Amino acid sequence: QVQLVESGGGLVQPGGSLRLSCAASGSIFNIDAMGWYRQAPGKQRELVASITKSYNMDYAAFVKGRFTISRDNAKNTVYLQMNSLKPEDTAVYYCNAVIKAGRYSTYDNYWGQGTQVTVSS
Repeated sequence: QVQLVESGGGLVQPGGSLRLSCAASGSIFNIDAMGWYRQAPGKQRELVASITKSYNMDYAAFVKGRFTISRDNAKNTVYLQMNSLKPEDTAVYYCNAVIKAGRYSTYDNYWGQGTQVTVSS
């Protein structure tokens, strides 16, 4: 069984910073892409940033220059450094990973439970 466990959310003032972490554990043969999505109340879930195993990164236009995604392949962990946070960044942030659980398994999509990020004064 594969699990993604997120941490690092919370309440921060506008202009502040937070760092999210997401660790994958369990039966893991290989992890391909990892990423972060977010969902604000009444809105659809949207991609924030993604990173491949070879460290190719992609960002949504609304976070470019403010957020940085990184990963530690040895720890099966992905991070999201969020700087210059704005009230509109308030959302539940979800970790996502494309994981092959076993040598003969297919790659499947896994999600974390979500962590709340609130930007407010």
